[in-house]
Amino acid sequence: MNRYQKLYKTLIPFKHGCFIPFVILGDPSINTSLKIIDILIENGADGLELGIPFSDPLADGKIIQNANLRAFSSGISIYKCFKMLHDIRKKHKTIPIGLLSYANLIFKFGIKDFYLKCSNMDIDSILIADLPIEESYSFRKYAKICHISPVFICPPDAEQNIIKKIAKYSTGYIYLLSRSGVTGIDNEIIVPPLYLINKLKKITNVPIIQGFGISNTKQIKQIILSGISGIICGSIIIQLIEQYCHDEEKLIQKIKNLSLSLKKATKIIA
Repeated sequence: MNRYQKLYKTLIPFKHGCFIPFVILGDPSINTSLKIIDILIENGADGLELGIPFSDPLADGKIIQNANLRAFSSGISIYKCFKMLHDIRKKHKTIPIGLLSYANLIFKFGIKDFYLKCSNMDIDSILIADLPIEESYSFRKYAKICHISPVFICPPDAEQNIIKKIAKYSTGYIYLLSRSGVTGIDNEIIVPPLYLINKLKKITNVPIIQGFGISNTKQIKQIILSGISGIICGSIIIQLIEQYCHDEEKLIQKIKNLSLSLKKATKIIA
């Protein structure tokens, strides 16, 4: 079994959802970023989704856009990201680590070389935010060769043929969007249509993880009760980084408290 399968097998008997935080590598600095990742893992994170900084993150709202800018200001580069990933994996051997990137960054590095490098870093999955599934063959080819799980995004209004392709080609998990648009923070309960959740469950055993806009425990409880396997939270964590990036001690404590709270909300017995 891969790390995702082992994780879900561990959580299912307790009817717990998984909590996957998202942060940008190198935000607000390389050293602080590594400390943030450690504190998230130590306080409830079941997996990680890590963003490689990109100059034009089209899928992201202002909070995550600013995180990319802070990372670049700290001197991050893709090669330093890989060094960080090496250090993270060396320290945390069992947690699933997924990357979020953009197609141009991978094209520039070289698709084959990028996946081989990720394989050497023991990365579990790669989600390419701006890659249409119809144009994903080359990426899926090297993902398979390198034993890396592709992850595709399923919008809440996806058409039948797209749903089938997403279910077929997503082998780590399916990233189900809460809503259309870009990342950000919402206070409304944002559970996608139940018919979509049920449809995905009928055609695939791959877990469904919901992201975009999730920011409070009430949302998380409703999402897990709807039958979704887990949640990805990014903006609410990254907002704390923006607010407290000049006070590392307070920042780490704030993230610790938030991580504990978000994880606790996934522990629902339906």
